[in-house]
Amino acid sequence: MKIKSFVFNPFYENTYILSSERGNCLIFDPGCYEDYEVEELKEYIHMNDLKVQSIINTHCHIDHVLGNDLLKVAYKVPLKIPKNEKEVFDSVPAYAPQWGMAGYRHAEIDEYLNEGEVLSLDEVQMRMIEVPGHSPGHLVFYIEDQKVMIGGDVLFRESIGRTDLPGGNHDDLLKNIQEKVYTLPEDVEVLPGHGPSTTIGHEKQFNPFVKG
Repeated sequence: MKIKSFVFNPFYENTYILSSERGNCLIFDPGCYEDYEVEELKEYIHMNDLKVQSIINTHCHIDHVLGNDLLKVAYKVPLKIPKNEKEVFDSVPAYAPQWGMAGYRHAEIDEYLNEGEVLSLDEVQMRMIEVPGHSPGHLVFYIEDQKVMIGGDVLFRESIGRTDLPGGNHDDLLKNIQEKVYTLPEDVEVLPGHGPSTTIGHEKQFNPFVKG
């Protein structure tokens, strides 16, 4: 398994490509919007001879979905989003122009993802854990045998996701981090939606918002 990260759009959002030993890959939270961002991602896929299987959103705020349709069309693959994020996703076209994203193209949803299910990519198995608070149906993807969590905007290095957007709830986020994220092993690496990676153990000790 290999994970490649990119930083895209004015929100400095982290997009991840997870690839298997067979060369199949998933694209998580494609935030690419400008042409050069799309080309950077496509070039990596081409140079590594990867075969895109699907596009996955951890949650559906605008900065994480900007490239959904572009890549869905380019690679003819399905878009999969958390079931409880549909309302958030459906609202993006209405406010995208206000954020300067007048060229945003909305994608059709192909499949809904649910907590407790396992997302598979060849030898890679990811357990989906719903962690609401930043957004209503936010999922994180825990790869137990690799001790890696693709975490979206739940937990950052010594910070947490904002909770002042529609559907956010500060108390819920803190509670769910404590009960669903901090129960994972301390050496699990967290790959967040913004900023550098961290570990569960580091955050339990140093995160000023929610201590372990």
